[in-house]
Amino acid sequence: MPKENPFFMTEGIHLNLFASAAYVFLLTLFLVTMGCSTSNPADPDDVGITVPPGFKATVFADNIGRARHLTINDNGDVYVALRLANQGGGIVAIRDEDGDHRADVITHFGKLVGTGIHIHRNYLYFGSDTTVVRYLLNPGQLVPDGEPEPIAVGFGYETQHAAKPFDFDGEGNMYVNVGAPANACQEQMRTPGSPGMDPCPLLEKYGGIWRFDAGQKEQHQLVEGFRYASGIRHAVALAWNPLVDQLYIVQHGRDQLSHLFPNLFNDEQNAELPAEEFLLIKEGGVYGWPYTYYDQIQGKRVLAPEYGGDGKSTERCEQYDDPIMAFPGHWAPNDLLFYTGDQFPDTYKGGAFVAFHGSWNRAPLPQRGFNVVFVPFDGVLPSGPWEVFADGFAGKKVIKSVGDARFRPMGLAVAPDGSLFISDSVKGRIWRVHYEGE
Repeated sequence: MPKENPFFMTEGIHLNLFASAAYVFLLTLFLVTMGCSTSNPADPDDVGITVPPGFKATVFADNIGRARHLTINDNGDVYVALRLANQGGGIVAIRDEDGDHRADVITHFGKLVGTGIHIHRNYLYFGSDTTVVRYLLNPGQLVPDGEPEPIAVGFGYETQHAAKPFDFDGEGNMYVNVGAPANACQEQMRTPGSPGMDPCPLLEKYGGIWRFDAGQKEQHQLVEGFRYASGIRHAVALAWNPLVDQLYIVQHGRDQLSHLFPNLFNDEQNAELPAEEFLLIKEGGVYGWPYTYYDQIQGKRVLAPEYGGDGKSTERCEQYDDPIMAFPGHWAPNDLLFYTGDQFPDTYKGGAFVAFHGSWNRAPLPQRGFNVVFVPFDGVLPSGPWEVFADGFAGKKVIKSVGDARFRPMGLAVAPDGSLFISDSVKGRIWRVHYEGE
């Protein structure tokens, strides 16, 4: 909702000439110098999250809208994608003018809303649900001029798993997630006992990663686009690791095992299964959805019940790669970032941060997730177990519904100084996490 005008006059009170002049001066100064609204929190000490010893979290900006992914320019300007338009725009541009690590200028622009956002070769790329566009960034200018240029088009309009996050390799290629508009490709969607379509026709256009030329305009998904990998239900958390030149995702696993197949799964199994799979993506790779899922408790890939599985059978599973790491079920991984900064201790360099948005599908058990975890890496693979890095977003220990969560971590970005930025999708808060030492 638009902010109320901070300047108002109470009916029946007559201002004298001096007060009127002061009012006009302040109003003019506000409009000219800001050109937009600032949305810093009233209480800068109300950070709302916890981080490890030696680190400190501060609030960079607040109440900017339903924030999704974010990206940071070389000069420190921050750009945030919005799921819903706020103050007339679907992108938020933020600048810290005085170097105190708090937003001074916040402005909204752009007609599209969405999730994916990245800066690549002096362009700001933005992913709506049906297209990826780019804006030219002019040096020193916070908000880009002109209309956006369409780069990747032709994606179908869907009401689930429609987000188009993306990333770039070092050779000018753009990799876009095209989520599958289904839970498990059933003949009757999300209907108890309904079998899965075999083969799943959705995989021709959905459920994978498509590659595009980042510099070419008007590329249609099914014409100029190249299906780089398939069998991926939905990969909101997607990142190219420039340290090893490989693409990685953390997949949203399927839902409703106990609801759809109560004769095979109970509520406890439904809450924990299947794993959110951390996958190393190779060109031409096929990763098992919808025919299989990874069971992190048994430590193996199993056949999905829609295709004859009973929770233990591994039929058809040998042809699909296992994840490089398995996270608890239904935590909703919504961003992935490989740390390439210089500020954090050496143990963090080259490792991966994953933002978990929090579950909805664990009821009647409490919901889980709502945190940012860290995974150490050695080369292309993890070198140790994951650990929680930032926590406390939900604001309470027991969450029965996602609507009870105070914050939900969504996007991740590294600033030029090596600090980590985290976005929240509930209130639109942006945190800056920096290292101060022991």
